[in-house]
Amino acid sequence: MARVGQGSRDALGVLYQRHQANVIGLAYRFLGRWDVAEDVAQDVFVRVWRAAATFRPDARFTTWLYRVAANLCWDRRRQAAREIDLRSAAPTPATGDAALATLESQDRVARVRQAVGALPDRQRLAVILHHYHGLSHNQIADVTGWSQGAIESCLVRAYASMRKSLSDIQLG
Repeated sequence: MARVGQGSRDALGVLYQRHQANVIGLAYRFLGRWDVAEDVAQDVFVRVWRAAATFRPDARFTTWLYRVAANLCWDRRRQAAREIDLRSAAPTPATGDAALATLESQDRVARVRQAVGALPDRQRLAVILHHYHGLSHNQIADVTGWSQGAIESCLVRAYASMRKSLSDIQLG
């Protein structure tokens, strides 16, 4: 970040390459659309560029980056007037045991994606950061600004809700 703050576009490129997949993944899981997730990621790195000169590392860079991404996701979510379509594309027709296993796997993935998408926004963000990005409760608290108790409560309720809605499938 120090080099980015000095105007190094190469350093920004390194940060982008290193972190873009995680930022896009977070935004996609929260917003449900790849095109919007990619737009959010671009906006995140524009903010990184603009803030680099004044960036003070009070926390890890990734924690700060996730916070910027989460805030932009909240902004996009508030702007959205329509329901998010979290359904994946229809699987291609195929036959045989391998094809059946593939269809079942795709159905499980779609069901989990749908269950995450059905969570309230706070719970969804907590699950995405915890499960998909591997952040600890403390790190999630740093990203969101919520108390650790609020994080734990969100995760307990979210995972309970998901277990209930997915009780008929094996996630093995």
